[in-house]
Amino acid sequence: MPDQAAAFAVNPQNFQTEVVERSRNVPVVVLFWADQIPVAKDMKQVLERLVGQYGGKFALGLVDVARDQSLAQHLRVQNLPALRVVQDGQLVEQMEGPQGEKALRALLDSLTMSSGDLLREQLKDVLASRDYPMAMNLLKRALAAEPNNNAFKVELADVLALMGEVDEARAALATIPENVDGRDRPVTRLQMAEEAAGMRAKAELDAAIAGNEEDLDARYEASIRAAVAGDYEEALEHAMVILRTNRKFRDDIGRLTMVRIFTLLGKGSEIASSYRRQMFNYMH
Repeated sequence: MPDQAAAFAVNPQNFQTEVVERSRNVPVVVLFWADQIPVAKDMKQVLERLVGQYGGKFALGLVDVARDQSLAQHLRVQNLPALRVVQDGQLVEQMEGPQGEKALRALLDSLTMSSGDLLREQLKDVLASRDYPMAMNLLKRALAAEPNNNAFKVELADVLALMGEVDEARAALATIPENVDGRDRPVTRLQMAEEAAGMRAKAELDAAIAGNEEDLDARYEASIRAAVAGDYEEALEHAMVILRTNRKFRDDIGRLTMVRIFTLLGKGSEIASSYRRQMFNYMH
């Protein structure tokens, strides 16, 4: 069932109070639909589900065009379904025709996420393809608009660390207070990169592990090298082997290395969640 406080019927009589005035507190997404049009009915069901998932971060106004077409005419709706977004009393976005859930979530995220959260979502896709120059462009634009935003500064330091720009990353970190959320990610990345610089080459480590799967020194070096290269699953697998083979090895370094890699992966990582469960299950 949709959230009755956030999803409601809209008509010409209540448009001013329920849409315009309400939009001063929360974005209002107005869906023009009709039960006789299957794609419109489907889109209504998706939005009713999403309004609950977004926990009241937006409101959903429903205009049944089969009952009254005056609002659709006033807002120049050409096709059904259609969306109009009102925020702070102004029309800020419109979409014509059926939209998939991915497109709807992108719209809703743009309306409800903080600037830092939005940047992280954009960066996630860019960094997945390891397009660091594009990531730097995104961050420079963001910081030009909000030069004191510590969330952006954290991401800048992390991308610089990923690019191997150690001095620049340290300089960026120096501008961020130590208690800022996420600062430990670029700090950890730099520490691991410095550590990896003194380790054996990957080919040598692979050969050592192939010759002896319980060579925990090689496993540890391979884990650090893989983490620095961005091969996080491989890094976690090596660390997990250390944990399972000998919990006492180097004062529980298998578990501690996994925790460091979780830090690199950040919040919301499915890989981190999977290996965190494995670690917990083994330890308990």
